[in-house]
Amino acid sequence: MSEKQPAPALPSATIMMLREEDPGLEVFMVVRHHQIDFASGALVFPGGKADPQDFDADLTPHLDGADEDPNMRAIQVSAIREAFEECGILLARAEGEAGLIDAERLLTLEDYRTTLHSGEVSLKDFVEKEKLRLACDQLIHFAHWVTPTMLPKRFDTHFFLAVAPEDHLAVHDGHESVDSVWITPAEVLEGATKGRYTVIFPTLRNVEKLGESDTVEAAIAAARGSEIVTVLPWSEQRENGNYICIPPEAGYKVTEEKMPDRG
Repeated sequence: MSEKQPAPALPSATIMMLREEDPGLEVFMVVRHHQIDFASGALVFPGGKADPQDFDADLTPHLDGADEDPNMRAIQVSAIREAFEECGILLARAEGEAGLIDAERLLTLEDYRTTLHSGEVSLKDFVEKEKLRLACDQLIHFAHWVTPTMLPKRFDTHFFLAVAPEDHLAVHDGHESVDSVWITPAEVLEGATKGRYTVIFPTLRNVEKLGESDTVEAAIAAARGSEIVTVLPWSEQRENGNYICIPPEAGYKVTEEKMPDRG
């Protein structure tokens, strides 16, 4: 009898949108809708699986600073598209302009959040009609996690940092996410510990890593100076229970966590 093969890990992107506030760095997070079949009800970063359209080579002329690798380029596109659809921030420039689009221009594009999500309008048609260039150069690669092989639904997820334009208003979409908050990493960790927030293991570890930096500038510098090590968690059965483990060389403070006992 042949051994069952793991489910394929779907290419995905997550964006950690940052801003500087007193007393320091904040990140934008959303609460997943309870009917979503992955991380329902959890506090997460905006993001999701890549669409086939994100891999369209015809998008390349409409990208600034995109990765040369076509698969990573598609993930960057996915991160920007998901951020726009899910939280209303669009990392894009008008053709011929050096700066990102401002709040006034963003307001004229609001309806596209729905039509892009529904597939009524393609991303290529959107950028061509509105004469936009997606600002892939604003994304800083932060982490790469792959869902464990034993799980039925798997994702191959790249995490990116990005600085939110000061005049863009971040708002959850009301569909995949039902609430949103700008929050410090320390508040996320405290809320998860006290049961105020549900935060899944990969999100918690990346929040913790982000919290090692006090400012947006420091977080970006740390990310740029770090080697990205792919994290594929595994489980270990020990005398006192089952543990989820990740490789120490990935640079996280916590490399193992005891999983709740199943009563």
